[in-house]
Amino acid sequence: MPRHQLFVRLGETRYRVERPWGEVPKGQGVPSDVACDAEGRVYVQLRQDPMADPEAPAVVVLAPDGRRIDAWGGAEVADGHMLSVHPDGRVFVVDRDAQEIIVFSRDGKRLGGIGRRHYPGEPFNAPCDVAFAPDGTIYVADGYAASVVHRFSAEGTPMGHWGREGSGPGEFTTPHSVWVLPDGRVTVADRENNRVQVFTADGMWLADWRGNHKPMSVHGAPGGGLYVTDQVPQLSLLAPDGTIVGRCRPVLNGAHGMWRAPDGRIFLSEQNPSRLTCLVPVES
Repeated sequence: MPRHQLFVRLGETRYRVERPWGEVPKGQGVPSDVACDAEGRVYVQLRQDPMADPEAPAVVVLAPDGRRIDAWGGAEVADGHMLSVHPDGRVFVVDRDAQEIIVFSRDGKRLGGIGRRHYPGEPFNAPCDVAFAPDGTIYVADGYAASVVHRFSAEGTPMGHWGREGSGPGEFTTPHSVWVLPDGRVTVADRENNRVQVFTADGMWLADWRGNHKPMSVHGAPGGGLYVTDQVPQLSLLAPDGTIVGRCRPVLNGAHGMWRAPDGRIFLSEQNPSRLTCLVPVES
């Protein structure tokens, strides 16, 4: 048991802070992102140098209680940046430096991919994140060298893209994370422009939501809202219209990735220090 207990609040919900959480391996990369499936299994994206540690896994799978139950992907993933679990259970890993979104089964079998591997600009150029719309459409934030958002059908067929380098409406400087709200609006963490941009499903600009410092990750909140993590140690809860509902400081440094589990727990991946933080809802 830790010597102290810490609690934070977001809106009406109070959370107990548990860190470090789970059997995340030490010395085999840092937790770059985290996602959960419908059964509560936790998938941790480990970012490491494959040339320095070719045996390290890319994804570690934890049971809902934090026990390590699987690890895979080291032979397939060169530079895992973020990952998302599809509603059907497939795991989409953003292989940033290999220019590909790799699709895995939940036990680590490669099922396919989007993008031409090792060919920058066909279509990805250091992609960051992937998300899914309610109708199955796939969105990719192509953030480090392209400053665009790509749109694909549920089968992976290209449906166009939007964006360019800049700071105006519909322009990006490091679109670092993407999430689709229940009503189909696409939210993008435009990191270096210190904002979340909001678009229609086909890329028409709707709004800037400001007030965050270098937003790192966006993820859906109950009621159609949005969670946002920053490079500073801050987690924000936004209403569906972008209004700030609440903020808290659950980590020591900014969380790079985030996911809300089916039971309401919020997982945050920290790269420094290298660990997961878990926010557990408690009665007020």
